[in-house]
Amino acid sequence: MRAVQVTRFGTPDVLQVAEVDQPVPGPGEALVRVAGTTFNAVDAAIRSGVMTELIPVDLPYTPGLEVSGTVVADSTETDEHVVAFLGVPVGGGAAEFAVVPRDLLVPAPRSVPLADAAALPVAGLTAFQGLFDHGHLQPGERVLVNGAGGGVGGFAVQLAKRAGAHVIATAGPRSRDAVLARGADEVVDYTATSLADALDAPVDLLFNNVSGDPAQLSRLTDLVRPGGRAVSAPPLPLTDDTDRDVRWTVLYVRNDTAQLADLVRRVDAGELLLDVSQHRPLADLAGVHADGEAGTFRGRVVVIP
Repeated sequence: MRAVQVTRFGTPDVLQVAEVDQPVPGPGEALVRVAGTTFNAVDAAIRSGVMTELIPVDLPYTPGLEVSGTVVADSTETDEHVVAFLGVPVGGGAAEFAVVPRDLLVPAPRSVPLADAAALPVAGLTAFQGLFDHGHLQPGERVLVNGAGGGVGGFAVQLAKRAGAHVIATAGPRSRDAVLARGADEVVDYTATSLADALDAPVDLLFNNVSGDPAQLSRLTDLVRPGGRAVSAPPLPLTDDTDRDVRWTVLYVRNDTAQLADLVRRVDAGELLLDVSQHRPLADLAGVHADGEAGTFRGRVVVIP
């Protein structure tokens, strides 16, 4: 079968398509014919080698932290359509087939193309856990989603709005309409206006989805009410505002199949929309990584084996 492999750490061109043996599932595992996988920022960090101390991986390594696809049994595709978060740094999604522990599989949403369902697990779980597990968002609160044009931010806007929050989102001109369509009450164009000037009152929860200068991002706590909460999806060394009791929580997404099943239910109920902006072939995964690191994506990009 075809799979993308990293045989040495480095720039996106280290991602190479190779012919490898099809994996064989063991006890408690399933063989999945992959319909789609995705690019996540942590994929680039693993591939580049900058996180080898924190997230060690063995080479050769196949990226792809999430998949959608069809379970194969006795060499025959079944009608079991599934999604799964494979875990960090487990990966393995950037291939024609992947072996997945059975207890990680969740029935895929039926209301969207199967390949597009791959856009849900990592970004959806990150958004949900950032808002509720760590952010403790309550109805009626004001939440600022910084970086709402990306995959996590787009889900966060929708989930926060459904939870009864007043949602303020930052987005550039390219993403403004999509963010408004997802339910944001206010959209701040970060390319033209400072957040400090745009907000007319402090927020209860700040959910950051932007990587950048930690010193500058740390100052966003000025926008949070005293005693409020600040959560960051990118693992940055951010400084707490101890004088005002605003402390950062860095989010490390965890696998939770009950939460993922609930997100699938929301998709099929029309309560949560997937924003898939591109479909790219597996052979172009190096280009996907390059574009992702350059920040040219809006929403989610699905990679098709």
